[in-house]
Amino acid sequence: MSLRIGTRGSALALAQTTRVVGMLADRGTEAEIVTITTEGDAATNVPLHAIGGQGVFVRALDDAILRREIDAAVHSMKDIPAERPVGLTCCAVLERDSPADFLVHEAPLDAVRVVGSSSTRRRAQLLRDDPTLAVKQLRGNVDTRIRKLREGQYDAIVLAEAGLQRLGLRLSGEPLPTNRFVPSPNQGTVAVVCRDDPAVTGAFAALDHAPSRLDVEIERAVMEEVGGGCFTPQGIYCRGGDLIAEVLALDGSRWERIERHVTTPDEARACGRALREKGGDLIREAYTALGVKP
Repeated sequence: MSLRIGTRGSALALAQTTRVVGMLADRGTEAEIVTITTEGDAATNVPLHAIGGQGVFVRALDDAILRREIDAAVHSMKDIPAERPVGLTCCAVLERDSPADFLVHEAPLDAVRVVGSSSTRRRAQLLRDDPTLAVKQLRGNVDTRIRKLREGQYDAIVLAEAGLQRLGLRLSGEPLPTNRFVPSPNQGTVAVVCRDDPAVTGAFAALDHAPSRLDVEIERAVMEEVGGGCFTPQGIYCRGGDLIAEVLALDGSRWERIERHVTTPDEARACGRALREKGGDLIREAYTALGVKP
């Protein structure tokens, strides 16, 4: 069968989708790429939390699958919301790439005073590490962000290291340690979403990487219990069952963290509930400050 695979039109999204199409071709399955514009791509001049969070990048592709305009879609898995429409399934999780954030800067590190990032998590973790930094909003695709850095609007910007690797970009800077800058849940992971139809899911089964799927399912279980979405600064990262999860104040001045070894999503859910209990005040403060209803 020939599959229609949807994607956003950014260079990174197209690179990820081209990778999946190539993996299918290696296994004898033909596929074509269908580019779809999402609300998140169109509204680049406002913070993500003001237009619904990372889910805006996924919604248009979900709808296209349900309307049968495409058979599947490829996403950075961290963009996929916890609540999913009926009739869709995550049919493949590719082997995880680097989960780390990457601090891009061309001036010496000790000269970095203004950092660009649209992520509440990255902002809080940067301010925790150095409260004297100014962290300013930065939206747009990777090329746009790099251009703004080189124009001098920022001294440094934070990007996902995996995205740079997938685009073949080698930039000045360094990855941030995941124990101090705990990544977003599922960062560095590419996932395929499709109709919950055996004729479609079966085509992607061989692309699924079981160890990566277990790690990201543990992260998502914690995320679902903690709540907060992209509105609350939170980092959740699991590698081989070793879990670090934290919730921070928007200004990085306070945080709650748990570190456990877990082997199942059920164990992860218990950790998530414990973290939500410890970090409840921080979550409520973030919602209030951002004007978002729980």
